[in-house]
Amino acid sequence: MTKITNYLLIALMLLSVACTGGNGGAQSTSSKVIETNVPVRPAGQEDMVAFAAPKIEVVRVGFIGLGMRGPGAVNRFTHIPGVEIKALADLHMDRAEKAQGILTRAELPEAALYGGSEDAWKELCERDDIDLVYIATDWKHHAEMAVYAMEQGKHVAVEVPGAMTLDEIWSLIETSEKTRKHCMMLENCVYDFFELTSLNMAQQGVFGEILHAEGAYIHDLSAFWDTYEKDWRLAYNREFRGDVYATHGMGPACQALDIHRGDKMNILVAMDTKPVNIPEYLIEKRGVSKEEAYKFENGQNTMTMIRTENGKTIHIQHDVASPRPYSRMYQLSGTKGFANKYPTQGYALEASQIDESVAQNHENLNAHGFVPAEVRTALMEKYKHPIHIELEEKAKEVGGHGGMDFIMDYRLVYCLQNGLPLDMDVYDLAEWSSLAELGRISIENNSAPVAVPDFTRGSWNKVKGYRHAFAN
Repeated sequence: MTKITNYLLIALMLLSVACTGGNGGAQSTSSKVIETNVPVRPAGQEDMVAFAAPKIEVVRVGFIGLGMRGPGAVNRFTHIPGVEIKALADLHMDRAEKAQGILTRAELPEAALYGGSEDAWKELCERDDIDLVYIATDWKHHAEMAVYAMEQGKHVAVEVPGAMTLDEIWSLIETSEKTRKHCMMLENCVYDFFELTSLNMAQQGVFGEILHAEGAYIHDLSAFWDTYEKDWRLAYNREFRGDVYATHGMGPACQALDIHRGDKMNILVAMDTKPVNIPEYLIEKRGVSKEEAYKFENGQNTMTMIRTENGKTIHIQHDVASPRPYSRMYQLSGTKGFANKYPTQGYALEASQIDESVAQNHENLNAHGFVPAEVRTALMEKYKHPIHIELEEKAKEVGGHGGMDFIMDYRLVYCLQNGLPLDMDVYDLAEWSSLAELGRISIENNSAPVAVPDFTRGSWNKVKGYRHAFAN
């Protein structure tokens, strides 16, 4: 998407806040902000900002959900030192048995297996020899399982999105705060090589002050709809509006903008297009009637604009139906520079931001175009994140979306072993997942502005700047 198109989009969305029209063409000039309920924190309960649990020398893990994502996670954990895989659970016992083979091939002890019923996973959570429950099921079970696991005294890592409704989000927050257990969403894209390098550059001031960030999940899933058990993913898109899968775009953007580490999201506006491709898929591939197929809630393209307390903005998109190249639209726009990953990786910087060790000929550098490829390479080497310096080679060997999945799992275990705050906390889960329901509320009210709750309930400014924690 061109910059001009982006600017037009932003202008249209801001216009919708000031002047929105209903189906009958009636106009409203109301600027009222819709607010949702923020429950009062129970007496004696504290926030989890910068929370660090006691060190766990050997992290004992149980995995729930061994369909698409689970087996890969089990395999990655076999490559992390100081881990014991104690239990494996899935609705289908044959999947648990198949995952057991991963441990056998790695010459590791067998795990206890659970399956065959809807509640078999609860037995895994109730074991007294597990420190961490790793949840890789369909979306609708994420929050329920995470809450139950924390209530059983376990730390939790849960696949994206961590929750689908505000009620689920607040339940996770309340349970994490009450039990003093970590609840981390497994957002892998914050560990991708371009994103993490750009974050390091941003934190060192290379782009000046970051004013705007963009992200997205643009991925044509037409070839995959039939692979989701009981059609759960398509069914969710059929029933709900809003950005139901925002976290891949939100994660890198929020980390770069220090969300709840010195800034917070205040307000959002969302809109969507009508759905076309998925209803037509239902008609052509599944024989659904046109009338029924077009009873489809999720728009083909959903756009969300967010403004923060410190006057920054975020633009997030979701489109899993159009024949577009895969894109997470990752962009950081600062006062002195710009980072862009899709469709072309590049940096545009003021010449003053590039020292002679990176580029000697500053006459060929300007912010109207990307720096040459060799300068981009030199910048990425100069600002390679310490996490990548340590893990890049091993991550690419083990794999998982090019290695970022392994880095995600390794960092989770590393922080637990060293008694450090996790790279992502329960409030990240809440903020990044909240676009689903908050966006729906905005769209269903003619793209009205909606207040983003302060999920930290007053602790968003306690930490100054997002940083990864390291031992020593």
